[in-house]
Amino acid sequence: METLRDVLDAAAAGVFPPADGGTTILPQPSPRDAGVLSFTGHAVVFTDEDPHWVRGTLRGTDCDALAAPMNPRFLAALLDRTGRHTETVDVLLVGGPLPGGPPPGLQEIEDTGHPRIVYARRRRDDVRVWTADGGVLVLGRGVAGRLEVSVEVDEDARHRGLGRRLVTAARRLAAEPLWAQVSPGNARSLRAFQAAGYRPVGSEVLLQRKTPVCPSE
Repeated sequence: METLRDVLDAAAAGVFPPADGGTTILPQPSPRDAGVLSFTGHAVVFTDEDPHWVRGTLRGTDCDALAAPMNPRFLAALLDRTGRHTETVDVLLVGGPLPGGPPPGLQEIEDTGHPRIVYARRRRDDVRVWTADGGVLVLGRGVAGRLEVSVEVDEDARHRGLGRRLVTAARRLAAEPLWAQVSPGNARSLRAFQAAGYRPVGSEVLLQRKTPVCPSE
């Protein structure tokens, strides 16, 4: 049986689902990760909900089959059904590993309360963190165990190409395809990833589990 990781590995290699206007429904790769992936002409819904309910809800969105999986009506129904929440529909990009090892100027750190890292640890496993003068680079295992990257650049270090250098460095730290999720409105970040050789492969919305707010320690 095809898994979500199979779909992702194929997409990283440039092989995509058929552009037939269809929707593939797959089980969640983990209790944490559910959502919708949209490629050219084909969507993938990964959820443990009843596939019959998913297909029936897609048909009831009042739009064509191609647009239905990312239609707000369907996403709202899926969120209500699962009791989850979401943030944005992201552009999904992937970049292959580069030779050469980590560049000078990066320092791996063990622990930090930086908001970017706290956020990553809620969504990823095996998180590793590097700092550079004016920025933070984070790698971790996200959806279906894929390797994901995120960066944060200090405000006073922007417009100097640091973001592009960090996401390029990430490819030198990786030994496998490296994935990034970027909000479509974050044009500056999109440009940095594309300049570093990452290519857009689709869009993605993740359904996150609601967690209680813990008191400060």
